[in-house]
Amino acid sequence: MTVNAVRLNHAVLFVADLERSIAFYQQAFDMSVMAREPRANAAFLRLPRSGNHHDLGLFGVGAQTPRPRGSLGLYHLAWQVDTIEELEQAQLTLANLDAYTGKSSHGATKSIYGRDPDGNEFEVMWMLPQANWGDFANAAPIEHLDLPDEVRRWAGVRTAAELVPVEA
Repeated sequence: MTVNAVRLNHAVLFVADLERSIAFYQQAFDMSVMAREPRANAAFLRLPRSGNHHDLGLFGVGAQTPRPRGSLGLYHLAWQVDTIEELEQAQLTLANLDAYTGKSSHGATKSIYGRDPDGNEFEVMWMLPQANWGDFANAAPIEHLDLPDEVRRWAGVRTAAELVPVEA
């Protein structure tokens, strides 16, 4: 018997400077702090359109040597946006924060990449409508992403599930 999960609900990161990380995720993703746990030097953040209690937990642990890229452990988190235009805006936002690290097409998804102040990598991705996955339904290539071309092709197409914010 397997675990009957429906999706990954939230991520938790160890960070060097809790306040610096909170500021970054607020500037990059417009997250709000919905709870703090001072005994653990922790904060829990929520995305503006999220139905989750929290989407990201941050635990401040002080300055430490980051683990080398490519070593065992988490590689990156992936945040989904609803439209290709939101992906384009995410690229600009991350570039303005000096956090943008690249972009690629994975066939059924179009992605940009970034890094937070502690070097934690993340992906911001937009998914094609499932009816358009075609040969990519069972493939995940890593190819060049021509984002302006994709914006022209998919402008106005929404693909995320209905987003319902939590009542404040």
